[in-house]
Amino acid sequence: MTQHLPILSIITLFIGAFIVALVKEKNEMLRNTIVLIATFLSFIFTIMMYRPIIIEGNILTYWMGNWEPIKDWAIGIGLEVDQLSLFFGLFISLSIVLSALYSFRYIERETGKDKYYVLFLMMSASVMGFIFTGDLFNMYVMIEIMTFASVALTAFRNDRPEAVEAGFKYIAIGSIGSSLILLATVIIYAQFHTLNLAQLAGELYNNYTAITIFALALMIVGYAVKVFAVPTHFVAPDAYMVAPSSISMLFSGIVNKAAVYGILRIIYVVYQSMNLSSMQFLLVFWGTVTMFIGVTMALAQHDFKRLLAFHSISQIGYVITGIGLTTALGITGGLYHALNHTLFKGLLFLCAGAVFYATGTTDLDKLGGLAKRMPQTTLIFLIGAFSISGIPPFNGFVSKWIIYQASYEAGYAPVTIIALIVSVMTLASFIKVAQSAFFGQLPKEFKNVEEVPLSMRIPMWIMAILCIVGGIVPSVVTKYLITPAANAVMNSAKYVEVMMGKEFASKFYSNLVSAPVIDYKLAGYWQPIAWLILFGILLLAFTLVAVLGGFNPKKFSYADEEDAKYDVFFSGESAEFSHVGGSDLFWGLKYQFRHYFDFMHKIHSGLVNDYALSVVLTAAVILLYVFTFVR
Repeated sequence: MTQHLPILSIITLFIGAFIVALVKEKNEMLRNTIVLIATFLSFIFTIMMYRPIIIEGNILTYWMGNWEPIKDWAIGIGLEVDQLSLFFGLFISLSIVLSALYSFRYIERETGKDKYYVLFLMMSASVMGFIFTGDLFNMYVMIEIMTFASVALTAFRNDRPEAVEAGFKYIAIGSIGSSLILLATVIIYAQFHTLNLAQLAGELYNNYTAITIFALALMIVGYAVKVFAVPTHFVAPDAYMVAPSSISMLFSGIVNKAAVYGILRIIYVVYQSMNLSSMQFLLVFWGTVTMFIGVTMALAQHDFKRLLAFHSISQIGYVITGIGLTTALGITGGLYHALNHTLFKGLLFLCAGAVFYATGTTDLDKLGGLAKRMPQTTLIFLIGAFSISGIPPFNGFVSKWIIYQASYEAGYAPVTIIALIVSVMTLASFIKVAQSAFFGQLPKEFKNVEEVPLSMRIPMWIMAILCIVGGIVPSVVTKYLITPAANAVMNSAKYVEVMMGKEFASKFYSNLVSAPVIDYKLAGYWQPIAWLILFGILLLAFTLVAVLGGFNPKKFSYADEEDAKYDVFFSGESAEFSHVGGSDLFWGLKYQFRHYFDFMHKIHSGLVNDYALSVVLTAAVILLYVFTFVR
């Protein structure tokens, strides 16, 4: 049965979607049972692959219709699950189960629940299919299913104009990303007459031409759109905000992780023989810009979910930076943060959903004092907030620390400093959320608010506990999850050998080992003196900002603003609805960077044409870079 586990983990979700479509709303209990069984079975089938793949070090392959490669040529559709695929599969399938359990009560007040669950299962199945497939075309097919299901779920509350608008933006920009991926796939097939990842790794081994470099650039930009990297991120805030929180959790936790996985496979398998140093600067720079712009925009938000959306963009910048360093430690940190991001960001979106379920709003200007009525949700929120901010002993601290160290050792000290600053700003924004939503005075209209149902709290508590465990025993996580996945990234020879055969692989790998094995004990090794100096520099920088910014906060009115959701909302501003305590430091930061925030306001225009142009310009810049530097 072991060899069938990859396809079973995918097909159970597709079958579940088909059955739910037949049941519709005739029997709500039956429908929910089918959804839970389908998601749980997929999770169990994925767990069953842990021993043969992670413990024993095997790679599972499954050829549809038993169409195995003939004479070093892959004709059939193949699934290949190695340590990297399974690493993503484990936390993705867990997230799907938790989201399903949360959904049962969360969307009970909504109409069209049968459509919700069909789309939910289709999106989940496509993500699992994407990470387990072994060829470019089926990666494209799965990501298209994922995109269209995501669009429909974004516009699920179609009685709200903002949901329809967000869905339109998503399909417009998402289709551009998909088109770039498809065009790259067509180019590669025209050149090599195969789309199998392992075979392409051999065909492209030290065999790069202008057209294959062109395809690489298209792939990178296409997946950047799916991962919502700056400046292709404009769709994410609207989509995350209007979608049900159980879906926003999956957008942040599994949809963009699928795109991260795609980038890893393209760079470290298909194009693995190229000079990785040429890609290093591009990805590290891109990730750093993404994390910084994401967090600064998060500071400016009034809506809980919109703030989380920008933080999702910011945190994915850490992941891109880590995997972009192309070092063993960097990849370890990037993968660890991908896992942690799914946990703490999914947790925070569920907290936002709990707030919405209880109060009917996520507007921070209208909330306050919920800790008095929702103590469990408040505690869970604080765990998620500390985790995403990189506060020990929570999981976010561990992965961020590894990325700090990896970037510093790779010669990117400025990136390390920026990453530290971003963490401080992340904490600052969640202090604002805590004060605005959970502490302070409880509005009269919320005096009868109660905790959300148990079926919604269970997924939240599970993710909160995992955030704590990941921070307290990081060596266990790295040894049994992260390090095997990182080794799979760094050693693509085995992937090629298992898929295509030893004879094929030996033509390109003299000893079938492409990189040294990573020692999990070295991940996150401390260098106290160096880090003390960096923290001192960081503290000095913020002190200067506070001093130069002055101590006379401006009086600020939102009455004349066209769109308040893009206004800067810091603690020191005077506003009749501000729930956040005063802080001169916050106002000083805003005042010193007022031109930057004005520029951010302009480029977040809300016009889909502007966002499409941004993707096109990004593609042009990436094309110029790869043609100039990639060899």
